[in-house]
Amino acid sequence: MSTPMTPPSGSPLDEHVENEIELKEVEGLSQGQIVRRRFFRHKGAILGLIMLGLTTLLALTSVGVGPLPGWWQWTPYETPSVVNAGRPSMSLPTWLGGTGFAIGEHPFGQDEIGRDIFARVMAGVQTSLMVMVVIGTVSAVIGIAVGAASGFLRGRSDTVLMRLTDLVITVPTIVIGAVVGKIAGGVSGLVFAIAMGLILWTTLARLVRGEFLSLREREFVDAARVAGASNMRIIFKHILPNAIGTVIVSVTLLMSSAILLETALSFLGFGVQSPEISLGQLINQYQQAFATRPWLFWWPGLFIVVIALSINFIGDGLRDAFDPRQKRIPSERKMAKAMEADGSAARAITTTVRPADSRNPGTGS
Repeated sequence: MSTPMTPPSGSPLDEHVENEIELKEVEGLSQGQIVRRRFFRHKGAILGLIMLGLTTLLALTSVGVGPLPGWWQWTPYETPSVVNAGRPSMSLPTWLGGTGFAIGEHPFGQDEIGRDIFARVMAGVQTSLMVMVVIGTVSAVIGIAVGAASGFLRGRSDTVLMRLTDLVITVPTIVIGAVVGKIAGGVSGLVFAIAMGLILWTTLARLVRGEFLSLREREFVDAARVAGASNMRIIFKHILPNAIGTVIVSVTLLMSSAILLETALSFLGFGVQSPEISLGQLINQYQQAFATRPWLFWWPGLFIVVIALSINFIGDGLRDAFDPRQKRIPSERKMAKAMEADGSAARAITTTVRPADSRNPGTGS
């Protein structure tokens, strides 16, 4: 009995089966439902979303927001007496080699004057998240406006706007950020974030311009013009919704870069200034204590890594969800089941269309 041959990976049959499985999975779904389905099937994106959500919730509820108090007993600026030489009071469970899980009064430890590090780190997370969101929002507004106008209007407008973009790109971001941070950082983190957002829009503008140059030649734009739609309506109602995938992914990755830039500038002393607190500023303040009290350095660095990785994972998930060229490889079981179904269908069709004289080979026509 012969064993059926398995087609090599990447063969046309494999591609046909993968396409068939994908079409069956999205059959009857709208574009928004397909995007949500793809995003929520991306394990890294869901993990990043959960981690970012938990981090944000912990930071907002623990030390409070503005006049609203939090549930944590210490504020970032209180100076209680130093306990146990400022060491962290949190201990690990016994199954992890600790003495039993406990939080204590100062789970992240205390600095040299007794300030609670947990409260200060949570305040730093709030500031860093605020800076990240504001930079992303301001950069998105400017980048979309410049890119859309440049790609849709073309001609002299395109030339002027792109030369302005090139001028901003030529100056190193870290240098501009240091100057802006020195001038505006002492005012507030919000002013610093707005100032940085006025600089970091250039990459998004170029991407949006490319999308608009391609989409403005499509048939639905010509139909909108024939129907009498204005340029503003064509831009915001017809072209921009079709480019929203690229915009969302780019803004997400821009926000990840923004929080790292703010951290670097605050570490160098050019970012958020006292009395406000940011994660980079905490690392800068406690860098001298790294050898003797490393917990002062660990916790701000850990939350920087968690936030940056979470945003990157979410951006990867959004890219895969919006990009139709990204395919999810089906499992071997689904592939085998689909190939078996195709084989059964082919045999049924062959039986149905078999010539009549094949059943009675001795008879004539």
